[in-house]
Amino acid sequence: MGELETEAQMSRSEIADYLRGLADQLDGGGEMTLELGGTEVLLDPSDPVTFKLEGESDWSEGDTEAKQSIEFELVWWRQATTAAEGELSIRK
Repeated sequence: MGELETEAQMSRSEIADYLRGLADQLDGGGEMTLELGGTEVLLDPSDPVTFKLEGESDWSEGDTEAKQSIEFELVWWRQATTAAEGELSIRK
């Protein structure tokens, strides 16, 4: 029911700016607009919001590098009696 996965290579400073903007929108209440890689999503998180943090490392014998990653996830519930009411508002 409306999925979004996008990525963009950015500097650490650019990512910090992006996350600060996200934090400001989240703290402000009401609707939020996120844009990354030419895709935009409109969100309206309702309290309470669950914050998830996941980290992982991937390395195999003989590798000279290990891939490391973290994922941030915000989860909330909204009332919906139809699939359309529950969809994300995504624009490309």
